[in-house]
Amino acid sequence: MEKLLGFGCMRLPMKENEVDYEEFNKMIDYFMDNGFNYFDTAHGYINGKSEIAIGKCLSKRYDRSKFILTNKLTDVYFKKEEDIEPFFNKQLEACGVDYFDYYLMHAQNRENYKHFMKCNAYEVAKRFKEEGKIKHLGISFHDTSDVLENILKEHDEIEIVQIQFNYVDFKDPSVQSEKCYEVCRKYNKQVLIMEPVKGGGLVRLPEEAKEEFDKLNNNLSYASYAIRFAASFDGVYKVLSGMSDLEQMKDNVSYMKEFKKITPEEKEAIEKVAIILKNLGGIPCTACRYCVEGCPMNIKIPDLFACYNAKKQFKDWNSSMYYGVSTRDSGKASDCIKCGKCERICPQHIKIREKLEEVAKMFE
Repeated sequence: MEKLLGFGCMRLPMKENEVDYEEFNKMIDYFMDNGFNYFDTAHGYINGKSEIAIGKCLSKRYDRSKFILTNKLTDVYFKKEEDIEPFFNKQLEACGVDYFDYYLMHAQNRENYKHFMKCNAYEVAKRFKEEGKIKHLGISFHDTSDVLENILKEHDEIEIVQIQFNYVDFKDPSVQSEKCYEVCRKYNKQVLIMEPVKGGGLVRLPEEAKEEFDKLNNNLSYASYAIRFAASFDGVYKVLSGMSDLEQMKDNVSYMKEFKKITPEEKEAIEKVAIILKNLGGIPCTACRYCVEGCPMNIKIPDLFACYNAKKQFKDWNSSMYYGVSTRDSGKASDCIKCGKCERICPQHIKIREKLEEVAKMFE
């Protein structure tokens, strides 16, 4: 059976400001010994130290045919087409390999996609594939489902799509995990899952949420429900876990080595936990969107509230990116003119004007 767990190398074990190579070696060995072999990195992870650690701890110690390695092209590292190949070659050198199994156009959204197109990044990547320097071409994605669909319409060469996907973001109006997943399936693309435990937020649960899982009496970790939830969907190629110590590795491997899909009882518990987390110290918005239609400043209020909740409840590092997506073509929280139309129509009776001030303080 295909192993669905991937090793996300963005949160590696650290000693002060350097990667703990000894611990990383132990994690890699345990991962490989248990039949797993997929590793994911990017140049920006740990300020370039992730790639170097891959080279020292993986590529130098294992035959290249024994592992699958994914890397990414990030927009901040190239200003023109001519910059891409030298950067790519540095990535190969740092990782100690002569090809990447998967190479992704990184963090695609409506705005930076224009930069990739202007610099012919997709065409350059296709050439790398023709030359055997990459085996498969894909994208990682942070935007709304309509943007994803437009990109996939324009690029048949995309074979795989990496999306943020977990049981809290599944119905989230800003992240749109479910909708993005459905677009991937519509275009028959393999799906890579990132942030299945939402940066650890779905492990550090409040007591009320823990109780729902504890009732199941199956001795599984809280992380197991999140990772297995994501892995239970058709078309998922790998679920990436950003493991930062050997104990996390052992936990992940324990339930992914012989993977079993989420049961109906577990699914019910997950749905209850998702509701608890959505209402935990955040803004109790149900995303009915009544407030959006009459807003004179065109503020996507539910989307901004979703970003706020992600940041407040889960310390979600991606929430600022999604705030930028949600305010790109519409009003920011600080644009509110306090007219009160939104509050008069809100079925949850949220003090929207006050909450928008809090949102603005957080993100602006």
